[in-house]
Amino acid sequence: MQTHHQWFTRVETGADIPTIRDIVRAAFDTSAEADLVDALRADPSWIGGLSLVSTDEHGNLIGHALLTRCHIDDTPALCLAPVSVRPGRQKSGAGSAAVRAALTAAKDMGEHYVTVLGHPAYYPRFGFTRASAQGIGLTVDVPDEALMAMTLDAAHPLPTGTVRYAAPFGI
Repeated sequence: MQTHHQWFTRVETGADIPTIRDIVRAAFDTSAEADLVDALRADPSWIGGLSLVSTDEHGNLIGHALLTRCHIDDTPALCLAPVSVRPGRQKSGAGSAAVRAALTAAKDMGEHYVTVLGHPAYYPRFGFTRASAQGIGLTVDVPDEALMAMTLDAAHPLPTGTVRYAAPFGI
């Protein structure tokens, strides 16, 4: 039985970078996502303050969520990727805590739009909806339900257009 944990969230620090890489590497089948995070950190699409970690009560890093700059046509937006949780601690709320903290940080910075290419059963809990229903698409073929988007501010409805990712994504 999973005990409920109180997750603490904060912006990554330089000292966290090796541990974040370990978590991202362990959470996926290959090192591609961990390499992507490293490449994004060195890319102009990186926005300080939008790489969030969740920690347990002892300060151990358990989850990570990253938002970087993308565009919907020419409108600035954010891309949520990757979201990673230490194996053995998945489904504990650590990933959700990091995602919610990242979305809050983005809203506090005055950002309006976030896109995600991910699991259609997971991301709607944060407010994401199918991007194609909003007139948002990609230049590559992905399952329609996997591309989702949301606005962080009801006063700014989602724009329409094609998501353009930062160069390290290779899309």
